Amino acid sequence: MPRLLAFGLLLVALPACDDQKVATPSVPPTTTTRDSGASPAGWGDPSTTRRPGVLRLGHLNVRRYFDTTCDSGRCESGGFEEVLTEAEFEARTTELAQGLARLEADVITLAEVENQNCLDALQAKLKSAGLEYPVGYLADIGVAGSMNVGVLARGKLDSVKTYRKDTPLTRDDGTKTQFTRELPEVHLTLGSNSVITFAAHFRSKAEDDPGRRLAEAKATREIMLAAATANTGAVVLLGADLNDVPGSDTLEAMEEGGALVRVAKDLPEASQGTYTFGGQRQAIDHIYTTASRATAYVAKSATVLRDGNSGFAGSDHASIYADFNLP
Repeated sequence: MPRLLAFGLLLVALPACDDQKVATPSVPPTTTTRDSGASPAGWGDPSTTRRPGVLRLGHLNVRRYFDTTCDSGRCESGGFEEVLTEAEFEARTTELAQGLARLEADVITLAEVENQNCLDALQAKLKSAGLEYPVGYLADIGVAGSMNVGVLARGKLDSVKTYRKDTPLTRDDGTKTQFTRELPEVHLTLGSNSVITFAAHFRSKAEDDPGRRLAEAKATREIMLAAATANTGAVVLLGADLNDVPGSDTLEAMEEGGALVRVAKDLPEASQGTYTFGGQRQAIDHIYTTASRATAYVAKSATVLRDGNSGFAGSDHASIYADFNLP
């Protein structure tokens, strides 16, 4: 439904997310998550710093951030790729940038970004407010009108590995599949520290394929652990919309053997939900690190950020961030 945005511009809301979630017993609408409020006028303070040696990773599924060009041929009003006017795209970019600025994060993983043009616009909008993210990497799968993952970061981009093309996945029933979106392994240098950031967006529950989501989880776990083994001095992190909740087969596979740690698990359940389905909040957006570096996580720093009682920055998802001590 159209909604009024608090930036002095009228933006026609993007169509409802087709990533339908299956309702599970979850948390009531009232939680102790930090509420950003609907009306902060600021962009965050460019001079804001946490204590030295702390890295903040933030994540947001931005919800179908499309540009002004129809690429998929499904661009009618209410269609999958609803094309925005220039004014609407500018307003949407401003809304997202203002939201991301409030995270005050050093590294941000994003889901549902159409293309590099969109990421460039977001990067430029943040820069215009004095918030520079010199790294802007989009893992584009090359499909018209696709929803891709990306990374914005301070520091320097060293290298990127991708896995979708050359890493076939196998469901438990023996059938073959592949990552729904790209899984980028982004190597960064922040100060004197090496940080490896993964961004993921697993298969949604629309026309559900839980076997594919489970295969994605198993492969992601192995890839993250291999990266940690090959880069012993690095902090290895994942920001992701995994489209599944704690206790699901997907997350159980991620955490098998305790080798990966979901950092928000140290919060009350009522503080973890990032997506509302059937009136209930579900934790489907997650931040992970490796068990070998789990002590770097600043206890209880994981925070879910939303506007009022809804999503964040115009998305139907809340954002999540967490802090990590660097060596």
